[in-house]
Amino acid sequence: QVQLVESGGGLVQSGGSLRLTCAASGFSLDYYAIGWFRQAPGKQRDMVASITAGGSTNYADSVRDRFTISRDNAKNAVYLQMNSLKPEDTAVYYCNVLGAARRKPWGQGTQVTVSS
Repeated sequence: QVQLVESGGGLVQSGGSLRLTCAASGFSLDYYAIGWFRQAPGKQRDMVASITAGGSTNYADSVRDRFTISRDNAKNAVYLQMNSLKPEDTAVYYCNVLGAARRKPWGQGTQVTVSS
């Protein structure tokens, strides 16, 4: 069964850090570009970071220099290290394969709440 499971979210104070994990099952992440997305209440789901199969990364301006995306193909997982968190980072975070044609079923996401 193809599945993406996000974990590592929580409640943190402004300026704090969290590390999110995206674990895949039922398929290998090795050959895919993967993105981390977030959706705040009442807003659309936006991509905040991505990593290609070769390890090249890209970030939204709002998180650049604060977030770091990485992957461990041996563990079939992708990570998002989030530092210097701000209240505006509060959202449900999801991971998925890039490209609409390749997208997998969305997971439940992991809630990140940053208090001021």
